Amino acid sequence: MTDAIIKPTLLIRQYCSLTPYAERFIEMKSYTEQRDENSPDQLWILQHPAVLTQGQSGKPEHILIPTDIPVVQSDRGGQVTWHGPGQMVIYFMFDLNRLKWNVRTLVSFAEQLMIDLLKKYNIEGYAKSDAPGVYVDGRKFGSLGFKIRKGRSYHGLALNIDCDLTGFQSINPCGYAGLEMVRFSDLLNNYPNFEQLSLDMIDYFKRTDYFKEIQVITEK
Repeated sequence: MTDAIIKPTLLIRQYCSLTPYAERFIEMKSYTEQRDENSPDQLWILQHPAVLTQGQSGKPEHILIPTDIPVVQSDRGGQVTWHGPGQMVIYFMFDLNRLKWNVRTLVSFAEQLMIDLLKKYNIEGYAKSDAPGVYVDGRKFGSLGFKIRKGRSYHGLALNIDCDLTGFQSINPCGYAGLEMVRFSDLLNNYPNFEQLSLDMIDYFKRTDYFKEIQVITEK
């Protein structure tokens, strides 16, 4: 007899203003370390000021050109990536043990979320088995990287809306030389903005069957 899946509450925090990477990194790591089996799962939807984040096994040579963009060492998986205004970042603080998920389940869920979001706007996206993320016609639309600690996840995904792509030009994005990035604004003339995509994300999670209750908090 298998254990029944206990559906948790999901708290979605939607940030209206740019929020510093280092502050949110410390906060989500602290939440993950202090939570217990009764703590709600959390999902944060936000944008960061321009920053390069280096993954746990990140190699310095993937930062090709020194710039004035700050570099922050992170403990997520993967190599170096860029975050900045015009890019949606979503952090998943999920208790994988409680959801009966493994790491592959989490990665596949995050990729499918982005694929379904693109499909809503009649864009065909796809995942690659050898290079995590979501792609459109060979160009990378969304990246992801997680940290799992005691069966609980943090960090998450980033998808490009209308960001300045020059931030990616000083690095090998996710460790892949010559990888071209793509944005919603490259794919659609009348593309959805951050606020609309936030609503899309909230609606997406409300339509899943993983959570017994979803609470949304708007942060300034």
